[in-house]
Amino acid sequence: MRPRCAVSIDLDGIACYYRIHGLGAHPAELEHVILERALPRAAKLFAEKGLRVTWFVVGRDVDWQAHVRDGAARAANADRLAKLHARGDELGNHSYTHPYDLARLSADTVAEEIASCDRVLRAITKRAVHGFRAPGYDVSPAMLDALAQRGYRYDSSVFPAPGYYAAKAAVMAALAVLRRPSGAVLTNPKLLAAPSEPYRPAMSAPWRRGQAPLVELPIAVTPWTRIPAIGTSLLVAPEAIRRRVIAAMAQRPFFNFELHGIDFADAEKDGIPGELVAHQPDLRIPIAEKLARMSAILDELKATWECVTLGEVAAAVQLAH
Repeated sequence: MRPRCAVSIDLDGIACYYRIHGLGAHPAELEHVILERALPRAAKLFAEKGLRVTWFVVGRDVDWQAHVRDGAARAANADRLAKLHARGDELGNHSYTHPYDLARLSADTVAEEIASCDRVLRAITKRAVHGFRAPGYDVSPAMLDALAQRGYRYDSSVFPAPGYYAAKAAVMAALAVLRRPSGAVLTNPKLLAAPSEPYRPAMSAPWRRGQAPLVELPIAVTPWTRIPAIGTSLLVAPEAIRRRVIAAMAQRPFFNFELHGIDFADAEKDGIPGELVAHQPDLRIPIAEKLARMSAILDELKATWECVTLGEVAAAVQLAH
């Protein structure tokens, strides 16, 4: 039996990146640029490769009923996702407003963030939602409790990558010195030692194995060294490194390959300001080159792994555990 790979893509809006880099308010005209411009490029490439993927959606961006001001844009976003769902893709819950500190908020706030996004996604798909990914890779007992109460099959938030954590901490410290604090938060460091393969977490301690009714599908890191094996990193890495990371992942029976919508954005064509480009190396690569690199990566994945959705992986892991 071939190992399995699930491609997922977090549809974080431009506002998220302005918060991360402490750049203040984002340009209003770019509110929906990821869903309007980047998503169609990604969807076209996945369709060409015959891949079904999991899209993690920020509920507010597609809630046309609650936002009259730009309801038409949000309705169009929802329609794009409905078409992807109709072709066999999975829509996952990425919270309603994408608060980076969600894991530190009250249980009631966590439950409301998850429930509100769930409501919007059900309106789009007419089906139950099975999976969740927390903003900023930080998961808490309150999140697991809210997900379990709603009958979710899986969470896919744990990112056990110490190197990524250290780099993020360094950037946040530098921004603090510049008096431009980042809107991001550091995850619970205990999560860095979490299993790197799928597991049932403990409800009170998501970083260790337990008997939760849902399973944890950690984001991909290489064996032993725990180097991040995510799309944003691989896109900017030299080809030799990309190949080495993917070859290392071939040792794992499951590859949870995470991408972001911004991976398919083009600074020039999409009108993304230089202030953000200066802090996002991936935005300095023209879209034609990014698509070529991503196409090659996806071809390598298809050659080694059976590509499925995260929901399908979760169903199999639940039976095995």
